[in-house]
Amino acid sequence: MQGRPSWELTSVRNAARLLKEFSHTERELGVSELARRLGLATSTVHRMLATLAAEKLVERTAAGYRLGLAVFDLGASVAPRRDLHEAALPVMATLRASTGETVQLAVLDGLESVYVDRLESPHTVRIFAKVGTRLPAPTTSTGKVLLAALPPDELDVRLRAWVPRRITPYTIVDEPALRARLREIAARGWAENREESRVGVVSVGAPVRDGDGAVIAALSVAAPADRAGPAPLPRIRAAVIEAARVVSRRLGAP
Repeated sequence: MQGRPSWELTSVRNAARLLKEFSHTERELGVSELARRLGLATSTVHRMLATLAAEKLVERTAAGYRLGLAVFDLGASVAPRRDLHEAALPVMATLRASTGETVQLAVLDGLESVYVDRLESPHTVRIFAKVGTRLPAPTTSTGKVLLAALPPDELDVRLRAWVPRRITPYTIVDEPALRARLREIAARGWAENREESRVGVVSVGAPVRDGDGAVIAALSVAAPADRAGPAPLPRIRAAVIEAARVVSRRLGAP
């Protein structure tokens, strides 16, 4: 398939796509419906389901199929992520109420900032995105916070795979400049994104730490640049830093 890595296994990808079709609102799905959604032949989907059922990843029901017990076993392995959600969500709600802007929680995956929780601004003009959105880490406040927290040798490894792309006129595309910015962020404990990932959007991010003091996520507030302006940023920055500290303490950070 054009644009896909040469090492990608189509069968594995299709199985993953199939599993992702199930949700808390659609717990059971039939073979024909899954085939329609995936754009695959019914016979192909039937064979996939039979294989997944053998591995207990799905199970047969009167109405079709639902996720199997093996999926819940796998889910237990992401308990730390669930703990993060539970610790962060009430603090995020308070932060949104105090700033009136969109609040986001992100983790690092390679060189991408992945948004795992998000509370949208109550304003009419909002920063629309969704949980699961991925953005290049060097272009976001959360991503820069997370990159800045990496051990130097790990940062070196990740940056070897960095392919800079100028998303806006303000995006950092020079590695020495990025490294200098990350050193500043590590020293001061917070990061800004001034229209680096999207023209007209600014954000401020701060680190979230676990019980061992390690940075495991980043919390940010994002707003339209014309609404945020230069004056409110220090106020928003202070609120974000304090909120990130509160989440960290809820996770047992010293």
